[in-house]
Amino acid sequence: MREFEIKELKNTDEIPYNLLEQADPSKVNIDKYIFNSWIYTADKAGLTLGCYVLFSVDDETVEIKNISIHADHQGKGIGTLLLKDAMEKAKSRGFKKVIIGTGNSSVGQLYLYQKVGFRITSIISDFFKDNYGDPIIENGIECRDMLVLTKEL
Repeated sequence: MREFEIKELKNTDEIPYNLLEQADPSKVNIDKYIFNSWIYTADKAGLTLGCYVLFSVDDETVEIKNISIHADHQGKGIGTLLLKDAMEKAKSRGFKKVIIGTGNSSVGQLYLYQKVGFRITSIISDFFKDNYGDPIIENGIECRDMLVLTKEL
């Protein structure tokens, strides 16, 4: 049994930009999708431990646009539980496929996504180089390309 509650944010709830910007350093880019998405948070005792964002691509496909765990709570299995919850929510909304994108330098995320059944299905070359002003360095590697992973529901 998990020690936190996952809930969907209402329109009147504050958007957890502090968490979202851990996964996507551009508030401008976040604002391009956040207002047409479903936002879920993992809360415990009044604290938001993590969150994820679902965005409808089409009638069959939903994208996890953002998933983030507060730095103090990483490595405790919360990310895995949020991914599984995202897939359950997507399925309950009638979607048949979930996609998620991550950087070529995001080795931890690549491990986690594949561990829960996602498979790399495409690469968008220079996505981060073309869409972010400053270079993003992660794990000592420049983040240039987006790897798109897919999971059939």
